[in-house]
Amino acid sequence: MNLVQRYQQVRARSEAICQGLHAEDFVVQPVVDVSPPKWHLGHTTWFWETFVLLPNAAGYSVFNSQYNYVFNSYYETVGARVVRTDRGNLSRPSVADVQAYRSYVDTAMIHFLTEQRPLSDALQATIQLGLNHEEQHQELLITDIKYILGNNPLLPAYPTEYPKPDVPTITTESWVSLSEGVYEIGATGEGFCFDNELNRHKVYLAPYQIRQELVSNQEYLDFIRADGYQDFRNWHAEGWEWVKSNAVKAPLYWHQLDNEWYQYTSNGLTPLIKNQPVCHISYYEAWAYAQWRGVRLPTEAEWEVAQTRIEWGARWEWTESAYLPYPGFTKAEGAIGEYNGKFMVNQMVLRGASEATTPGHSRPTYRNFFHAPLRWQFTGIRLARSC
Repeated sequence: MNLVQRYQQVRARSEAICQGLHAEDFVVQPVVDVSPPKWHLGHTTWFWETFVLLPNAAGYSVFNSQYNYVFNSYYETVGARVVRTDRGNLSRPSVADVQAYRSYVDTAMIHFLTEQRPLSDALQATIQLGLNHEEQHQELLITDIKYILGNNPLLPAYPTEYPKPDVPTITTESWVSLSEGVYEIGATGEGFCFDNELNRHKVYLAPYQIRQELVSNQEYLDFIRADGYQDFRNWHAEGWEWVKSNAVKAPLYWHQLDNEWYQYTSNGLTPLIKNQPVCHISYYEAWAYAQWRGVRLPTEAEWEVAQTRIEWGARWEWTESAYLPYPGFTKAEGAIGEYNGKFMVNQMVLRGASEATTPGHSRPTYRNFFHAPLRWQFTGIRLARSC
């Protein structure tokens, strides 16, 4: 697949994810962490206009000079922007305006990529970053759409016209043993990776065991029925305050009706499938469940070393590792340097992928990261224990 085809494929998938939404769905922002679908479509288009076309395409004219303020996310280098909490207040530009913006930029990008001239290594790297950046937003589109509709009192079904892996059935509990030793983790530099996956380096690991399967809904239901949410001994102090302040009693999207548990899915409200992996769990909850079981969460190094021997890809998996730079990490110059480095504080690392992840986008060295209370992503639990 050449670069033009790859670009068209990525751009088409973003729009396919939004097929079936009503116009009103494109604007809603229930909480600060969820952005309206319209904003995602505009922001990913702004990325191509700002970082590829404007500095490199001779004679390119911006579609609308005000869109830099509307669709810039967090790039201080590029200028002022709409406050994140106000993205849901943007009735304008309309959905049709954003679609016209995408068409305008796509036409310019395809013309630019088909011109008969070599691309510099730096520009090729920016284009590859842009493709992977849009794939990240495709995952956010799916999770944000689910949150928007899953917090609608009608609990409507939502479109899933995109390929996704099968969710595994969990019927057993088995553990893999890993020996003490010095291992290497991190990206090798072959193929695309984000800067936070570099540099490959050695880590010492004591002997440990890691569970092959994720924790199931039934196992987590046992935790609930054992008053896991009512026992402070299971929780970090901060997690316990979160439980009390938010009256948390179950994972996100779980509903108890007539003493039976249901979960909100793409099919609307459905009976809880007890032998599937538990999902939409915060780090606080994952840690508390592990404490209740008398085990722990794996570190990200333990996860990466064991990744060839475990089943992963159905849920993002919380680790016991804070999101910090690897040894020798350096930020790129300019706005691109703001992509990952400035977020390396007060967040926890997740590993793996989920049913919302764009096929082929994740890899064993991929370092996802979120704040401890967040659970709108497809997040689950894998257990580990020291030998």
